Amino acid sequence: MPLMPGAEPYSTDGGSTGILLLHGFTGSPKSMTPWGERMAAEGHTVRVPRLPGHGTRWQDMNLTRWEDWYAEAERSFRELSNSCEKVFVFGLSMGGSLTLRLAEQHGDAITGIVLVNPAVHSERPDRFALPLLQLIVPSFPGISNDIKKPGQDEGAYDKIPLKAAHSLTKLWKAVKEDIARVTQPLLLFRSAEDHVVEASNAKFILDHVSSADATEVVLPDSYHVATLDNDAETIVSGSIEFVRRLS
Repeated sequence: MPLMPGAEPYSTDGGSTGILLLHGFTGSPKSMTPWGERMAAEGHTVRVPRLPGHGTRWQDMNLTRWEDWYAEAERSFRELSNSCEKVFVFGLSMGGSLTLRLAEQHGDAITGIVLVNPAVHSERPDRFALPLLQLIVPSFPGISNDIKKPGQDEGAYDKIPLKAAHSLTKLWKAVKEDIARVTQPLLLFRSAEDHVVEASNAKFILDHVSSADATEVVLPDSYHVATLDNDAETIVSGSIEFVRRLS
């Protein structure tokens, strides 16, 4: 299946610090590669994987489950761990959920995590019907390109694949059950106006992780896909300083 433009994984080898960047639900590496390129310019070894079912057509996502997305994230993490002295994981939205799961599972093997508008639940009223709906309806209208800056495109699907969305809720459940196992230094960026992920997600994460070093930065001029939005430079500069401090 041909890839959408810009959905290719990004990979570059640099120094002894590894950076893994994970994109969001229905998204693609396109939302993370510019950030990854900036980290590569700092001399780091960088991986931006394309998660299974993403970057092609929305129907492909309904053939995958959260365990598939996590397995690819973990594969890239292990690749970095085998060649780097320190590894950081950065995640956007669902990529943030996967980042938290990696942190829960791998402990001190992860030096620090950076989350951008991470999700661990939804307040959408139709969430209660999702277990039944996903058996009847293949998709809902999409929630892609929630970006304030004109002319940006995250390379996401225009539909929400419901079987995949139902599986996503199971990832969230697993993450929330083990959230206290997150002990790594944490930098969380949250958009003041986000039409996809509610602010209660960031609050839950910050209230329940065990990280002694946890910082929240509110982004005043971006929507959900903040990595491509007006505050992208704040994310880049903040994460560069975060990595420098901990390396």
